[in-house]
Amino acid sequence: MKTLTLEAKDIGKGNLILVNPSHPVRNAPGKETLVPVHSGYRDVLLEQQTAKMLAEVFSLLDCYHQIIPVSGLLTLQEQETIYADSIRENGEDFTLQFVAAPNCSEHQTGLAIDLAENKPDIDFIRPHFPYTGICQTFREKAIQYGFIERYKSGREAITKIAHEPWHFRYIGYPHSELVEKVDLTLEEYIAWLKQFPYEGPHLQGRFRGRDIEIFYVPATHSGPAAIAIPDQAPYQVSGNNEDGFIVTLWRKL
Repeated sequence: MKTLTLEAKDIGKGNLILVNPSHPVRNAPGKETLVPVHSGYRDVLLEQQTAKMLAEVFSLLDCYHQIIPVSGLLTLQEQETIYADSIRENGEDFTLQFVAAPNCSEHQTGLAIDLAENKPDIDFIRPHFPYTGICQTFREKAIQYGFIERYKSGREAITKIAHEPWHFRYIGYPHSELVEKVDLTLEEYIAWLKQFPYEGPHLQGRFRGRDIEIFYVPATHSGPAAIAIPDQAPYQVSGNNEDGFIVTLWRKL
């Protein structure tokens, strides 16, 4: 076994961070961690792993000319501008539904992408991304690459954002498949995982022929939390941007 040390200052880092009005962005990604989504869209940036997985879906479906990346990373200043412009042009009611307030936007993390069907006159705020054709095929395949449709219909009271068929969030696999399987929003999923604490029964399942174990570790402000994990087990750690960490272990092939 080896010891893994988790510090409270890092709860705002990782693929599973929750970002919404109650959970503002804590850590903006550094420039060195960002890459263009595609050579044809050099100004649309994402976190490296997110961009890599998005590229794999695009390559699998050969949809580079059918689906357009509209919006990736946004800086705080860019989000402030978009929010203010939308208030002025569309009014407060519309903006509160479709535009996250500054520091409450997933686009500031580099983990979110807005996509559009390649048609004339793409709407930057509400791009068309239907539940048919190549767009729906992307939506279904992207789950296997770590993406979820973040703001689904009927969940507005929980997410505080209107239905957005075009907005996809990278949370990593197998979490993307689990979110779909249990049919939860990211807000609900983060809360649901807390029933699997490090010192209690863990969430276990088999994905792609591998046994996977997931558990929650609360952050401690009196000092780092230390946990023991198997020496040879690949693992990932993500803060939840609320009060702790989610650890994912791959047990065996």
